[in-house]
Amino acid sequence: MHAEDLTLAYDGRTVAEDLGVVIPDRSFTVIVGPNACGKTTLLRALSRMLKPRTGSVFLDGAAIASYPAKEVARRLGLLPQSSIAPEGITVADLVARGRYPHLRLLRQTSREDAAVVADSMRATGVDDLAGRLVDELSGGQRQRVWLAMALAQQTDLLLLDEPTTYLDIAHQLDILDLCARLHAEQGRTLVAVLHDLNHAARYATHLIAMREGEILATGTPEEVVTEVNVEKIFGLPCRVMPCPETGTPLVIPKARLVSEVP
Repeated sequence: MHAEDLTLAYDGRTVAEDLGVVIPDRSFTVIVGPNACGKTTLLRALSRMLKPRTGSVFLDGAAIASYPAKEVARRLGLLPQSSIAPEGITVADLVARGRYPHLRLLRQTSREDAAVVADSMRATGVDDLAGRLVDELSGGQRQRVWLAMALAQQTDLLLLDEPTTYLDIAHQLDILDLCARLHAEQGRTLVAVLHDLNHAARYATHLIAMREGEILATGTPEEVVTEVNVEKIFGLPCRVMPCPETGTPLVIPKARLVSEVP
């Protein structure tokens, strides 16, 4: 997937101009940057939820705008930032909705569809919740269910908009560990928007760093997460050192208050 010369706007307000971006195949790409820098706007354009004012997004060699909606859904899965389940729907029924792009007119779900749904629930660890109502689940459980639904689409490309929002630290890591496994074991291309720079550096194979609607840096976490870049992108003086657990870049903000030494 890649995009060329994108100008993105909401209600007449331009968010980004002349953006060009490449998502490497089979990468776990993470888009980072300060609040309101255009991260989610870019992801919405990549998913065809937002029509660019100018420029094009290309998926599998063709402009994404040229595909019928159902064909896009066969090629690209999306986990939005805020997802609302229909009232009274069970986990199994919600996950099964991920099979919709593969259903033909008048064709009911098949054994193959049922097997894909079961596999998706097992992969995300929600198979034991199949009969539960989605409304009864915790935030972390619901995120896993929505991810299972996206997996049931069986797309090679999966876009995730802030998948760890509103989750505590343990559930954040659970979701990101799961995404990393999907990338490593199934060879899927993942694109995620994340707020936590250390999480991004820990899990991503490719980073895109934005500020005020511009892409300021792209590359591996080691290339992007440097002391100079972090201060330029986030306005945060810091030290960057290898994480003692993973060896990936770890950002440590410099102290803002210096106590007097007696």
